[in-house]
Amino acid sequence: MEPTPEQSPHHAYPDHWEADVVLRDGGTARIRPITTDDAERLVSFYEQVSDESKYYRFFAPYPRLSDRDVHRFTHHDYVDRVGLAVTIGGEFIGTVRYDRIDDTGRPASAPADEAEVAFLVQDAHQGRGVASALLEHIAAVARERGIRRFAAEVLPANNKMIKVFRDGGYTQRRSFEDGSVHLTLDLEPTEKSLAVQRGREQRAEARSVQRLLAPGSVAVIGTGRTPGGVGRTVLRNLLAAGYTGRTYAVNRAFDEGLATLDGVPAHRSLGEIDEQVDLAVIAVPAHRVPEAVADCGEHGVQGLVVLSAGYAERGAEGRELQRELVRQARSYGMRIIGPNAFGIINTAETVRLNASLAPESPARGRIGLFTQSGAIGIALLSGLHRRGAGLSSFISAGNRADVSGNDFLQYSFEDPDTDVALLYLESLGNPRKFTRLARRTAAVKPVVVVKGARHSGTNPPGHAVPVSRIPDTTVSALMRQAGVIRVDTVTEMVDAGLLLAGQPLPAGPRVAILGNSESLGLLTYDACLAEGLRPRPPVDLTTAASPQDFRDALAEALADGTCDAVIVTAIPWVGENGEAETGDGQVLAEALTKAVAGGSAKPVAVVHVEIGGLAEALAAASSTAAPRPRTAASRTVSPEAGADRAAATAPEATNDRAGTTTPATAAARTGPTAPGPATATAALGTPASGTPASGTPADATADPETPPRPGRIPAYPAAERAVRALAEAVKYAQWRRQAAVPGKIPEFLDDTIDEAGAAALIEAQLATAPDPRGRPLTHDEARELLGRYGIDVRPTLPAPDPEAAVAAAARLGYPVALKTTAPHLRHRADLGGVRLDVADEEALRRAYGELTDLLGKPAELLPVVQAMAPRGVDTVVRASIDAAAGAILSFGLAGAPSELLGDTAHRLVPATDRDAAELIRSIRAAPVLFGWRGSAPVDTAALEELLLRLSRLVDDHPEVVSVALEPVVVAPQGLTVLGASVRLAPPPARSDVGPRRLPNY
Repeated sequence: MEPTPEQSPHHAYPDHWEADVVLRDGGTARIRPITTDDAERLVSFYEQVSDESKYYRFFAPYPRLSDRDVHRFTHHDYVDRVGLAVTIGGEFIGTVRYDRIDDTGRPASAPADEAEVAFLVQDAHQGRGVASALLEHIAAVARERGIRRFAAEVLPANNKMIKVFRDGGYTQRRSFEDGSVHLTLDLEPTEKSLAVQRGREQRAEARSVQRLLAPGSVAVIGTGRTPGGVGRTVLRNLLAAGYTGRTYAVNRAFDEGLATLDGVPAHRSLGEIDEQVDLAVIAVPAHRVPEAVADCGEHGVQGLVVLSAGYAERGAEGRELQRELVRQARSYGMRIIGPNAFGIINTAETVRLNASLAPESPARGRIGLFTQSGAIGIALLSGLHRRGAGLSSFISAGNRADVSGNDFLQYSFEDPDTDVALLYLESLGNPRKFTRLARRTAAVKPVVVVKGARHSGTNPPGHAVPVSRIPDTTVSALMRQAGVIRVDTVTEMVDAGLLLAGQPLPAGPRVAILGNSESLGLLTYDACLAEGLRPRPPVDLTTAASPQDFRDALAEALADGTCDAVIVTAIPWVGENGEAETGDGQVLAEALTKAVAGGSAKPVAVVHVEIGGLAEALAAASSTAAPRPRTAASRTVSPEAGADRAAATAPEATNDRAGTTTPATAAARTGPTAPGPATATAALGTPASGTPASGTPADATADPETPPRPGRIPAYPAAERAVRALAEAVKYAQWRRQAAVPGKIPEFLDDTIDEAGAAALIEAQLATAPDPRGRPLTHDEARELLGRYGIDVRPTLPAPDPEAAVAAAARLGYPVALKTTAPHLRHRADLGGVRLDVADEEALRRAYGELTDLLGKPAELLPVVQAMAPRGVDTVVRASIDAAAGAILSFGLAGAPSELLGDTAHRLVPATDRDAAELIRSIRAAPVLFGWRGSAPVDTAALEELLLRLSRLVDDHPEVVSVALEPVVVAPQGLTVLGASVRLAPPPARSDVGPRRLPNY
């Protein structure tokens, strides 16, 4: 909304303050600055506020606003006086205003840094989190305008408003003066305020997805009058799945006399339906979608699934149509799945929703599935069904214009019916948020991801999101850091999902192998070694082994404390006549199921070759569809959820359909004393999720004398696939154990870091840079900045001629190195651009002559002289900021390992001591640092400290957009930084800080 000419020309309308937000109940609303055009909206809004709320706002009866009031509340300078409104359908439902004041409480201008703040929310929308969202946004606006404190006067009886201030997480002071409560809030974000904000975001976004997946009623808009077509297909699938809610068919082309279609009420518009419609599935041509959305919005529909195509996948014009679709839906408080979506499924017995184009609803199970591709969604549904696996929920988001993988993670984190989250992603709209949410979710249940479009450098058609330029190897490393199980193919995703959903996590990498084929056992053994597991020699039961032999051998392996997992290999039995016996699959499945019936704490997988019906029999014998009782140990939750759970005091969220309540955070489900998922082996000896398997509360503990019912034993047609799935489970279990005790940033760093001095240097250097893209620092400038953080860079002296080189060496002391610094020769010892261990003046002059004779004139080579460093391993340490992913810390060995082979490890900043230790140990060439082939181990502790110091620098100062320390020579004692390059620039805008808001792509 643009300002009118009446508003101050000195302060343009701040459109960056506009934001779409998700409210507590899952609905959306828009927050924007109030303008002079809002006078009628303000008056209408005020008329709908109760007398009690007006009294709380003005401390006296105030039935209506005067013309002067309206003028005052709609005219702002956006600096000293600011008003924000929350709107739905273009109408106000809440407002907030601040006025800058001085120490005496009178109106003031900058540099006064305090403001008086007041809220007003329509009674019909109180309890939806409107005031909490407004507080976050008005506080961010105030900080931007130099205001550091809010003052508020609240009547003691206004408990709701007092609670909004109290629960915000800001540092506050309270006093009682003249019959009112005087509150002062410091607006600087705190760890608690950030935790509160993220906790509210998590609950609201999870609730918004829950409303889509569990509607009380569904209308299919665009249902065809004759069989066939998208709308009619969805209606048929809804009915076939046994959807428990009310269903309506809507098409404006229906004959007026048509009352029902396929047994459900038929209507020409939503306005003809007397009851509330919660979800609308839109299956009309793109040009008719705006009309359908408006009809939905005007009749209170809560969410949309848009199957219609013709949007961003068609180019720039379609992309603008898609943006307008999102704006229109959100203006009515609705969220969208799609457009160009395949649909959604919820197999919960109380819902049984199949609002998709999938002809058969999957069985009920423990796996949640999100996909950005309809074709991949079809393939995954088919593959899971073929292997007997069930789903808890399914979302195929199409162009993911609104609901995204991040929203699905928010929902999966809290959903008690989901043990494993599988995601096929082609783009990451907000990578920083994704890694944060994935890390928290992975702390309680596995998250398995396949990333499509990995190497194109662009987004797939229809995905209008920012493009990250970081390599796919870096993305993979960052996902691993967050606990995400990253696999390459959808087949691997299904393989891993089946194991994780049906089997406990392994306590280690030791694998027992048993079966009736020596060759298949050896193949499995080799595959285990290739995946970094520790297999025991295979146990050959011989081809004469009976199902009872399999049962006995498996039971023995499960009881053996020297193994952590078991892989059973099987080939068909051959009868005396040379033919395979029939019924092998069913009999063997029964035997294996009985062996694990005691509730094993070890995962079991089966590799079979041409045993017909084995996979199906195993699925039938121990299906993922049935909820599994959990022991108390299985309900532990990692502290890795961290600050996000600090808001556990929030009220419970209400399930509108069932009339029941569900805890607002997972912390409430797991109990206050949960020590973490890896505090004992028993915690990993239960199915992979740390959340309850059924809808019962986690504190309703199972009978400790009753062992948990075994999950589904997954079967694989190839040893490599089973072993790869098991290896992913082993790595994930190890991550869970480590994540239970988070890493730390050593306190000794604080004593040797001059953060203020570094900030002053950065400010001064950027002030001299006319280019808004920033500037690289000179060698001396970089040394000075890095030195503020305890990073000592060995000095280099220019040597434009032999005499200067000799003088430099005399100053530094022999032996020295003579190096070229021309960009095309930097770090190219292989081209002869570096001379080491130059012992005296004569050798230096000779080396200088050889260098210039070989490579060119000094002006072209830019030679420098540097004192020699102790011998060691040459490494490279880098930090850079990606606008989408954030600050990234990288490490590798200098030269061919990192440049040619790409052997570089990455971690997100800020890095902890554990991150630094893992960083240097995760490269393939790491043995070189630890005494490979008899060499002396280098000082890895010094290297870890360097990584932590650099991480702290870029975290404290986002203006440091790139740093390269190369080479860093790590000796047996200490290290030496020989080269450093630093670039400063105004920091890129961050999408993961500030008040909650939905993305607008």
